[in-house]
Amino acid sequence: MPVSPSRLTLARKLRGLTLAELGRMTDLNVQTINRWEKDHQEPSRESLERLAEALLLPVEFFTQPDVDPIPADAVSFRALSKTPAFRRDAVLAAGRIACEIASWIAARYRLPEADVPSLNLPSKPSLHDVETIALRVRSQWGMSHKPIPNMVHLLEAHGVRVFSLVQDVRDVDAFSLYVEKTPFVFIDTGKTAERQRFDAAHELGHLVMHQGRERLQGREAERQADRFAAAFLMPREDVLAQNLRNATPDQLIQASRRWRVSAMALTHRLGELGLLTEWGYRSACIDLGKRGYRNSEPDSDLVPESSQVLEKVFAHLRTTGTGVKAIINSVKLTNEEFNRHVFGLARTLTLGTAAKAKKTSRPDREHLRVVAT
Repeated sequence: MPVSPSRLTLARKLRGLTLAELGRMTDLNVQTINRWEKDHQEPSRESLERLAEALLLPVEFFTQPDVDPIPADAVSFRALSKTPAFRRDAVLAAGRIACEIASWIAARYRLPEADVPSLNLPSKPSLHDVETIALRVRSQWGMSHKPIPNMVHLLEAHGVRVFSLVQDVRDVDAFSLYVEKTPFVFIDTGKTAERQRFDAAHELGHLVMHQGRERLQGREAERQADRFAAAFLMPREDVLAQNLRNATPDQLIQASRRWRVSAMALTHRLGELGLLTEWGYRSACIDLGKRGYRNSEPDSDLVPESSQVLEKVFAHLRTTGTGVKAIINSVKLTNEEFNRHVFGLARTLTLGTAAKAKKTSRPDREHLRVVAT
């Protein structure tokens, strides 16, 4: 049976396994598995079934055409030095699976074309330069200075494919990349709704500012993407109009709901804009931290954003009688593997059916439609 060597490697890395670990799990010789991955030998049907069982994928997944791996330097990892290589490999492998799902959808539905500006920073950019770029993107997208109702819908309306960061690599955090000129953003749907929105804006910053041969990586790139996200979600003009100079922690919590961001994010923003003194900024951070706002948003009723594209595609597939099984069967995944990539972004799926999900705020562009082709 012809097997795609690249898919054997992809599946192993997807599970975060070394050759030796996979060999122990399957009781197969490590050197033999290595020869299979290098296309020097074909596995028998029995061996392939043992690999498929261990890697939690259908046998048919390994007999599909070869796939090109996503290069490691295509992604800006937030803590590159602290991220083990096997974790990065698992993230990139999961990204490739999401690309397979996205390709299936794009081949059958008319989706928004990619419309993400590529704006170059000066050779030695200041944070003011980054803020200017964030405002240019809002301007090019025809946005006012008002708060953004839904970041996921906004990205999708401009051709960004949004998928979930699979749960077993959440320590890597959100990431973004271009695949054949199509922008992708992967967000951690296990975070609070406020932090998911900030992550989405952060990754948009990477897509806008950090592409091409000389793209910046590392701490400085993350700092710039954070400033972009803050300026994009909380434009200076709108923040200044809210009379938040020397705001108290209670005022910060209340005001953060205007922009649908965390109280800490708004505190940082006011510090950037000089609306809090250094002492006031530190005091607010300490106070908010004691109240549980460092990593959460107590008493927040903001519902995590969902994917308008995935919801509409899945809804249409249900009307055809096939449901998402059409995607699962075509891409050769299990139900569990498919769900990992859409978890939290579309209705929870089990064997092609869907349960009710909470509604999110209305989309930025109500005319965004998915049309079967």
